[in-house]
Amino acid sequence: MFISEAFAQAAGTPGGENVFMQFLPFVLIIGVFYFLMIRPQQKRAKEHKTMIATLRRGDNVITSGGIVAKVSKVIDDNEIELEISAGVKIKVIRATISTVVGKPTPANDTVDKK
Repeated sequence: MFISEAFAQAAGTPGGENVFMQFLPFVLIIGVFYFLMIRPQQKRAKEHKTMIATLRRGDNVITSGGIVAKVSKVIDDNEIELEISAGVKIKVIRATISTVVGKPTPANDTVDKK
């Protein structure tokens, strides 16, 4: 007699709190993935896009293939011309530029004269 009453009390009805607690780990996992993986990747892609957009003649760059070159001419929004050696020029797609190594320094007209 006592056993049947104990089982009857232990059986709960599916309720709102129980369903929320079941989905809580999934929500936490999605939040962790967003802040640790998705958001930094979006930030990196945005920085790369602005770097590509600001390429100018004279910039030293490294392509995704590992070629170190100097921008000799900006052809259009998608292509640039790189000089990899004296007199050796190649055309590449802007998106293949992985790093801008150094920007050219402007000529300093105010040199100290002694």
